[in-house]
Amino acid sequence: MSPAPKVTAVLDVDALIDDPGTRVLVCCGSGGVGKTTTSAALAIRAAERGRRTVVLTIDPAKRLAQALGLQALSNEPGRVEAADGGALSATDGRGELHAMMLDMRRTFDEMVQSHSPPDRAEKIISNPFYQTISSSFSGTQEYMAMEKLGQLAATGEWDLIVVDTPPSRSALDFLDAPQRMSTFLDGRMIRLLSSPARAGGKGLRKLVGAGFSLFARGVGTILGGQLLADASAFVQAFDTMFGGFRERAEATYELLRSPGTAFVVVAAPEPDALREAAYFVDRLSAEGMPLSGLVLNRTHPVLAPLSATRARDAADGLRGAPLAAAVLRLHADRVDLADREERLLARFTSAHPAVAVTRVPVVSGDITDLDGLREIGARLAAASDVTGAEAVASEQSLRPAR
Repeated sequence: MSPAPKVTAVLDVDALIDDPGTRVLVCCGSGGVGKTTTSAALAIRAAERGRRTVVLTIDPAKRLAQALGLQALSNEPGRVEAADGGALSATDGRGELHAMMLDMRRTFDEMVQSHSPPDRAEKIISNPFYQTISSSFSGTQEYMAMEKLGQLAATGEWDLIVVDTPPSRSALDFLDAPQRMSTFLDGRMIRLLSSPARAGGKGLRKLVGAGFSLFARGVGTILGGQLLADASAFVQAFDTMFGGFRERAEATYELLRSPGTAFVVVAAPEPDALREAAYFVDRLSAEGMPLSGLVLNRTHPVLAPLSATRARDAADGLRGAPLAAAVLRLHADRVDLADREERLLARFTSAHPAVAVTRVPVVSGDITDLDGLREIGARLAAASDVTGAEAVASEQSLRPAR
């Protein structure tokens, strides 16, 4: 017999998204726990409750676009329409929903174009070294996510910005983006690369000595000497933007720490997913980020007040009623699974007692349209301790958050 679960605070989703002080809502979690669906469902619910909302996904799976009925999401907010072709909005006409997917390279290009004279911007964007780092440099995606979030917030156009982060622990890498970018920009290699035009080729050798010359020859052998020349030209053209780079990233970092931002950690009732959730909670606490609570997806609530032992005993006594016996054994298995999930959640809440929780029961089917997302939003807003007839009704009406 498992111990009675501790009572934990319930995450009040409607209070969170209705609060005009909540301007940014960040959903983070490991892969496969329903984070993208949760983000979209929260955004739809916020829009239909009267807030002008935009949801930004950094998830490359593009499931969000499919569920929202869009062929593709662009790097700019696009208005989401209801099935009848009208705008998806609140009944009073105040709220509406827009959606977008981060295009890392395009965001980088736009940033260069908006902060450089046209001739310098063209020079930077056409540089082969820039074309490489803007699409594959470690940390670029996280920095560009910060940049796009900052752009959206700076417009003042949105009541609520919902951010769907990448899966796994990289979901929080954007918290490190300002520091990592500053380290990169202040690094010795960047300073060396920016010196040739000012000092000339001989000047560079005088500045850095034979050690760098050997390194340069080694890199040239492996990658080609043109790479160093391209990198040097890029850094010199980009030099005037370095300060603004840091300032914008650090401003967005402060936005994430502000009272107007709320983080929601999404998990499934599985050991690995809850370990990842614990990591997110600890990291957010260490960074001073405002955590609102945990969404526990795909739970299996007990459907009737009958223990697993009694259900199996009853099934054993129904030798002449195989169908009824099978139903009782299925119920017993469900109770065992629910007990296991309660133990896992109890372990998490024991270590993190202040974290509010809401649970979303698993149900049949896939989320493929706005109605499915609306229903998930309704479940997110419901009380977490749904039992008995309420759980049965919920399972019949909802589809799972994937």
